[in-house]
Amino acid sequence: MRQHAPAYTPEAASASATGGAGERQSLPLLQGKMKRDPEGYETELRQLHRHFESSVFLFRQQAALSSSASSSGGGGETAKELGDLALFLAHVAPFYPNDLADLPDQIGGLLDTNARALPSGLRVHLVQALILLVNRKIVDLEDTMELFMELQVIGDRAVKKLAFSHIVHSIRRMNQKHKNEAKNRKLQNILFTLVQGEEESRAKRAFTILCDLHRRRVWFDDRTANAICNACFHPSSRIMTAAISFLLGYENVEQEDDSDASSSEDEASINPNIILSKEDVYKGFAEKLFSRLQKCNERFEVPPDAVEPLFKQIVNQFVHDRSRPEAIAVGLNVVREICVRIPLLMNEDLLQDLVLYKKSHEKAVSIAARSLITLFREICPSLLVKKDRGRPLNPTARPKAFGETTIASDVPGAELLDEEFEGSDDESDAFDSDDEELLPSTNDAQQSLKVSSNKLDTDEDDKGEEVSGEQDDTEEVDEDDSDDNMDDIEDDSDMDGDTDVSDEDDDEELNDDSENECSDQAEDSDEGR
Repeated sequence: MRQHAPAYTPEAASASATGGAGERQSLPLLQGKMKRDPEGYETELRQLHRHFESSVFLFRQQAALSSSASSSGGGGETAKELGDLALFLAHVAPFYPNDLADLPDQIGGLLDTNARALPSGLRVHLVQALILLVNRKIVDLEDTMELFMELQVIGDRAVKKLAFSHIVHSIRRMNQKHKNEAKNRKLQNILFTLVQGEEESRAKRAFTILCDLHRRRVWFDDRTANAICNACFHPSSRIMTAAISFLLGYENVEQEDDSDASSSEDEASINPNIILSKEDVYKGFAEKLFSRLQKCNERFEVPPDAVEPLFKQIVNQFVHDRSRPEAIAVGLNVVREICVRIPLLMNEDLLQDLVLYKKSHEKAVSIAARSLITLFREICPSLLVKKDRGRPLNPTARPKAFGETTIASDVPGAELLDEEFEGSDDESDAFDSDDEELLPSTNDAQQSLKVSSNKLDTDEDDKGEEVSGEQDDTEEVDEDDSDDNMDDIEDDSDMDGDTDVSDEDDDEELNDDSENECSDQAEDSDEGR
């Protein structure tokens, strides 16, 4: 019958802490002696167990009083002592099953409640002690599975690696000789629940374990394969991407040849039976995945290097001279749609080869090639030959490199608002000045009215005088006209006499000129003789 150790108190904890230095220095030696003679060292074991319990009590008290992780463990000395005691008790636990029956709960409870606040060294020692207890079959894996999954997301890389490798190797060791379906189903349910959960960190760790066990052909069944396929529809884009990547590279996974592999694993490696056959994938999975992609509103940025093999495969399989016109048109349209999203995939030589299909007699092919030309006139005219460039809007346009962003230093178009405000101010000033000019004062209006009335009076008087004056003027004009007519007649007679005299003078001048010419001719004839 088990003899329970006495309950520990703060007084017992302080007393054991002062007297535990000697035992701590000889723990490795004492461990060997206990393994050789367990019954002879029961008293020392109980004393060390009480010392461990008191150290846990002190640690929790100090963790409650302090918020910092460095001081929560009572300093480096207390953390190191607690970690050494946990490892020592885990090593000797198989020899004292009754006395150390509560040890897994104590270590697991400390990790469950204070894992993030523990110092890194103490956390690693406690995890190693718990793994040792699981390996010694003192505690079952399914009882600590959730704790080990939680330890992978606390941010400690060493603990994360320890927990992950422990889960994978424990499940492999459990299924090495024969399949334990009951335990496998319990462990699978835990991982399936985590994968389907909305918390990304835990779901990703559970999915990684499932993929590793499936790749190693440990859990090579329909349930695991379906769980991996269902991860393609997870709300988290990272998990969805990881699941799709696993399925895309599924047929290229190399089979591992482990030295401890069983005969069943050897037979499976010789004659592999792929669970995820193409027929199973095509039965509704592709349609569901496409519908999930249509509903997805997240932006996926894929580097051009990752898509380049697929891009070249499409060009080589569809766009060639031996292909049907329908296939060439489809290939060119697909190439165009890919280049709209990732224009860096296209190079100058490939584009010039594809552009030559614009001369095809098939209308669909020529239209697809011309649409490709139109696209690159906008995004990168330099890849086209000169005759295909036309008149691009921006001859220097080029696609942005992967990850390149344009940071605006100001708001585009803000200067137009300033110009509009200045123009509106000038127009308002012009309108005000025009209103001032067009709207005279009331005094000016009255004065203008008075002046206009005076002008009307004077105009009426002037009109009367002008009527009488016009009658006198008409009489004088008649007399003047008669006198002028008489003078014109006399002037005409004088002009006729003058013209007659001038005509006689002209005749005399003509006679004189003729006489002179005759004399000149006579003189010339005499000289000639």
